[in-house]
Amino acid sequence: MDTAPALLLLLTLGFCCPGIYGQSLQIKLKSPRDITQLQVGQKLELECHTDKSHGASWIHQDRSGSLHFIVFINPLSRATFGENPRTSHRFEASKDSTIYRLAVKSFTPQDEGSYFCVMNFNQMLHFSPGLRAFLPVTTTVAPSTPGPTTQRGTTEDPDLTTPDPEEERMQENRNFFCHIFIWVPLAGALLLLLIALVITIVLCQQTRRRRCRCKRPANGKPPTKPRTPN
Repeated sequence: MDTAPALLLLLTLGFCCPGIYGQSLQIKLKSPRDITQLQVGQKLELECHTDKSHGASWIHQDRSGSLHFIVFINPLSRATFGENPRTSHRFEASKDSTIYRLAVKSFTPQDEGSYFCVMNFNQMLHFSPGLRAFLPVTTTVAPSTPGPTTQRGTTEDPDLTTPDPEEERMQENRNFFCHIFIWVPLAGALLLLLIALVITIVLCQQTRRRRCRCKRPANGKPPTKPRTPN
């Protein structure tokens, strides 16, 4: 199409030059309802809402930033595509009052990017905010690397076969302090008990000696003085 390069040039100027971005155009997503769930082969339907009916164009900006003219819809609802003026095997375009519709028949990675609605009014280009359409990113989980195996084919835990010397030394220090806190009070208590026992034995011996100083007769009776005859 002869007008496509000129339209792309105007679109480039619209992105670069301030003051020609219009807020009267608004893109709405018709299908699917959630753009983040877009799938390959699914139909993507967009709507450009405006308060004027002067014809509008659809522009696609791919992942690399290049601009591609898709279609121009005139006020009489006639669509002129860029790849083929009459029809397109990838896109559908229509107009309903002041709503300009664009449909991607079967979405592919080639169709990823941002979509804009452009209108030329009073010798000024009015751009809609871009609508980003990308396929969901699929994340692949890397396979885990198995650990070293023994001759029997079992996986060994490296922590069990090669313990950390620093960790062992710290564990020994902790055990040493635990033993100190346990055995020192116990040894002190045993020492106090032994001292108390020795003191008790000594006191008992002294008391027994004091009580046994007086000699007693063999029969257990006190001695009597012999009587003198009258």
